Amino acid sequence: MTTPESVTQLGEASGSAITPGRDARWAVAAELMPSADVWFARRIVEDFSPPHSSPADHRSVQAANRDQVLAFIDEHHDALHRSCLTGHLTGSAWVVDHNAERGLILHHAKIQRWLQPGGHADGDANLAGVALNEATEETGIDGLEVWTAPIDIDIHLFVNRKSAEADHFHFDVRFLVRAPRGAVFVGNHESEALRWVDDAGLCDPELGLDASTVRLAECAFALARGDAVRQLG
Repeated sequence: MTTPESVTQLGEASGSAITPGRDARWAVAAELMPSADVWFARRIVEDFSPPHSSPADHRSVQAANRDQVLAFIDEHHDALHRSCLTGHLTGSAWVVDHNAERGLILHHAKIQRWLQPGGHADGDANLAGVALNEATEETGIDGLEVWTAPIDIDIHLFVNRKSAEADHFHFDVRFLVRAPRGAVFVGNHESEALRWVDDAGLCDPELGLDASTVRLAECAFALARGDAVRQLG
């Protein structure tokens, strides 16, 4: 589809042009300028290709989710906003340590489950920036970097057990985020605890990570440890 020129540029203020899904690289928050254009977000989703490192069944789910998110945006031009009550776009991050040996999860205060950091777009179509900002706020780690192309897309029903908020869907565009060496998490009011988890920990029954979170983690670990990402880091 034809999209406005504004959707092709990220990081304009820094002089660093990043085309969503095509010129993917590590970026810091200052390079990811906010955008209010929902077609910017659509372009990011449209350019998503399930990673080759993912198993075939994961790629099938990811591709189907991408197509559903595109259809939702086409039907709901307010998809960036919480006022879109059926559902809305969110951005989340699998945060790996600098050596990509562990990922950071938090016990969400509202949902009462272990999850990756993330949150609402709240009008910002630059979903890589949304994911990075949420990861920074929820972990308290300075100096995080985001791989600017999404690595996973998920659609899930959000149920807030602690309020009368109506159930609705989160159309979650997910990114790989890397912490600096020696990073120490702090956390904020949105979580009750944080912890690093390695590959084996993904299946820990005490954590109860759902299938989509495990899929994200496995994809993120594979990409973070792969030559294609390492050589740019």
